[in-house]
Amino acid sequence: MKIGGGVVKGRPRASALPPFLFSSLSACSFSSTFSGSYKFHKGCGCSGTSSTFVSFVKIAQDKRGIGTKTSESIISPGAKQGLIPLAIPLAKSNSGTVTALLRWPTALPGMELPVVEVRKHGVWLLAKNVDQLIHRILVEEDAKKSLEDSDKLFDAATEAGEKLYKKGDLAKSQISDTDVYLLRKVGLFPDVIERKVMQHFSKGDHVSALVTGEFYTKKDHFPGFARPFVFNAQVLLKVGRNLEAKDAARGALKLPWWTLVLGVKGLVSVQEVAQIAQWEDEQIEYIKEKVTEEGKQEDLNKGKPPAQIALDEAAFLLDLASVDGNWDDFVERIAECYREAGLFDISTFVS
Repeated sequence: MKIGGGVVKGRPRASALPPFLFSSLSACSFSSTFSGSYKFHKGCGCSGTSSTFVSFVKIAQDKRGIGTKTSESIISPGAKQGLIPLAIPLAKSNSGTVTALLRWPTALPGMELPVVEVRKHGVWLLAKNVDQLIHRILVEEDAKKSLEDSDKLFDAATEAGEKLYKKGDLAKSQISDTDVYLLRKVGLFPDVIERKVMQHFSKGDHVSALVTGEFYTKKDHFPGFARPFVFNAQVLLKVGRNLEAKDAARGALKLPWWTLVLGVKGLVSVQEVAQIAQWEDEQIEYIKEKVTEEGKQEDLNKGKPPAQIALDEAAFLLDLASVDGNWDDFVERIAECYREAGLFDISTFVS
């Protein structure tokens, strides 16, 4: 059974809020770092406006001293050592957690950059774009009903924040559950959906848990991310549906492994996901074979275009790097693959 980061059966494949938002920043560092970061983000294809980025960073700045124990600073978008090379760093906490934008290698022009939390083995999706994350932050702050603190945050959000959410909108909606408001009015968030599933389980409502887990995996909700399928596999195992769990795990392994979000809620390795999929260790060996000269020559002999072979190799290498989190060992060759495929911008960005 052939599977992997770039090819499946021989065919190329098409939590909580980050501490960044509660950081301690100086006005000087905000001004200088923001200016350079915004220009860099625009150059990478981010469609957000400068006012959006101002709001995003100033929220963090004005969170200083508001009951937070976490300190975090804005960092250069070029501070990528040890990180997945597709990340555009925004900030780093004192614990080492990095909040970043994610640049998909073959994204369509104008596609918004998702906001992610960078982890050793990949990324956790925080929001589909910066606006969505700001919107969520304002809703949750309003839900706390702490007048002084929320006033500071809403002031920090400036005009861009006001366009997204006005203080009191949650109360006016008469929706008592903040998570339900977020899903209905703001957007879909992986951690919120997963929390709803576990709430259903805690109430003994397995049917609703299963329905929500399946909803999580719909292709239009989080395209390109494997996490929904991994989580759904765990949900299915919980109720004894092992055959369906196997299919869900296989769906996860057909997507980038660096979006599996390993190391949380029980699963700590690709091998464990493969065991659920009943694919054992062969997928890693398959990928290792495909990135050899012999493997690439075999694809050439089958008529696959060289550019596609190079793109597949880059995807395979990203998958292999995610297994141990040793991204820097693969960066140079990944950049070369994108250059060979004619993606010169992404090659320069990665390197």
